[in-house]
Amino acid sequence: MTFDKEKLKKIREEEERWNETTVKKFLEKAPERKEKFMTDDGFEIKRLYTPADLGEDWDYLEKLGFPGEYPFTRGVYATMYRGRFWTMRQYAGFGTAEESNKRYKYLLSQGQTGLSVAFDLPTQMGYDSDHPMAEGEVGKVGVAIDSLWDMEILFDGIPLDKVSTSMTINATAANLLAMYILVAEKQGVPQNVLRGTVQNDILKEYIARGTYIFPPQPSMRLTTDIIMYCAENVPKWNSISISGYHIREAGANAVQEVAFTLADGIEYVKAVIERGMDVDKFAPRLSFFFNAHNNFLEEIAKFRAARRLWAYIMKEWFHAKNPRSMMLRFHTQTAGSTLTAQQPENNIVRVAIQALAAVLGGTQSLHTNSYDEALSLPTEKSVRIALRTQQIIAYESGVADTVDPLGGSYYIEWLTDHIYEEALKYIEKIQKMGGMMRAIERGYIQKEIADSAYKYQKEVEEKKRIIVGVNEFVVDEPLDVEILKVDPSIRDKQIERLKKLRSTRDNKKVEEALDKLRKAAETEDENLMPYIIEAHRRLATLGEVTDVLREVWGEYRAPLIF
Repeated sequence: MTFDKEKLKKIREEEERWNETTVKKFLEKAPERKEKFMTDDGFEIKRLYTPADLGEDWDYLEKLGFPGEYPFTRGVYATMYRGRFWTMRQYAGFGTAEESNKRYKYLLSQGQTGLSVAFDLPTQMGYDSDHPMAEGEVGKVGVAIDSLWDMEILFDGIPLDKVSTSMTINATAANLLAMYILVAEKQGVPQNVLRGTVQNDILKEYIARGTYIFPPQPSMRLTTDIIMYCAENVPKWNSISISGYHIREAGANAVQEVAFTLADGIEYVKAVIERGMDVDKFAPRLSFFFNAHNNFLEEIAKFRAARRLWAYIMKEWFHAKNPRSMMLRFHTQTAGSTLTAQQPENNIVRVAIQALAAVLGGTQSLHTNSYDEALSLPTEKSVRIALRTQQIIAYESGVADTVDPLGGSYYIEWLTDHIYEEALKYIEKIQKMGGMMRAIERGYIQKEIADSAYKYQKEVEEKKRIIVGVNEFVVDEPLDVEILKVDPSIRDKQIERLKKLRSTRDNKKVEEALDKLRKAAETEDENLMPYIIEAHRRLATLGEVTDVLREVWGEYRAPLIF
């Protein structure tokens, strides 16, 4: 369907008449709150949207189509939540594997439908808990995993053939995936039935998050090793979660989040194809991870635009034939950067709005932040409220009863088109630079995000952007929120377990496995996953495996960006 030219002309004329009469008269009595209303990326929002804003060439079948079909704007599945709800996957993990295991079982008992593992910083950076660099950080922002022993405890009593698990891990993703496969093996669960996701998105670490270890080229090799290994051996597993979440948390706006995330995805697709794998062999298991920020309607449009744009890229640029290769399936997390320490209960409302945007935008799984996360790791009570937020949306709101309920809104469609077009401009500019790796090396992406973050903060400080409880509606009251405190003796417990591990394992077999890994890493493109799995089977620690790769590849030091 396209809009009739004469009807559009009539609508434009009537809109002009309305502005000059009804609106003008009303404004004389009641002026608008601002001179201009803007999207987060700096485009002016009109007072009203009509079919005329979409234009006479706006084609329903080309731009929207139907859910489950190209270009997937309205959703990747035909019936979306009418079949089953999104996966309610609360991100959790702290302290020891024993403590995190208890939290997972609690969440599952409360109706959570998937697990999401948070790892502590030493685990993310490839250090065992007894390493000097781990001091003060063991178990603080996630669970400490030093070896297969810890991983077995983490998933004790949790059937890995029935639960899907997401693991937020990047530089050491191969290690954690290897351990997960081995835990499943001990449970009698073959790797070809495992379901879940490993984040494995190293490019965004250089852009926004910082938990990289190796230089970009060997890091990309490790990432593609995982993608290719999973395509062959763990076919139900999402081998990467290409993550815009952290890009947005670093200060990017909605357009930048879409553009830089998909540009990362393009880089990964190119890298795997260059190693000889057909795009339709691995692309169906690429997944994405987005942020749900505060601008409700813009976020909904963002998710829809990202789906359409990825479908276009995969079909037209990479000539994918399988429709599943064109589907942008994504997990969403509500925006941690929007949570405030001031009046923390207000965060419950923020999270509800953000979660609703994710659902209306068609997410496949969702984590809702806890209201106390600006202060500490979440308590059991706050985690329950966060989960209940999703359940109320699912079971009480009615928004899951029809597919893409805001599709067809003139503003939503204009905004979807706008984000699509502006993100595509960014992507094309990045490709002219030589791709995302080159753009990162030049500092272009980092500077764009930094500029956006500065603009946002300046607007807050000048009260051009109101944050309730922070720069307006402020109250002077004592903080009365229960705080979760991590036991500082956790490191001692982990060190004792490491001592026991090293004294009881067959150290000769460990050295043999590590030596084979070292030799494989010295080759140009031998897949390292089988060697890493074997090393952990022999009870090599995470730090020992990572140190072998450090010896071969060295470590990365980021350039200063001004």
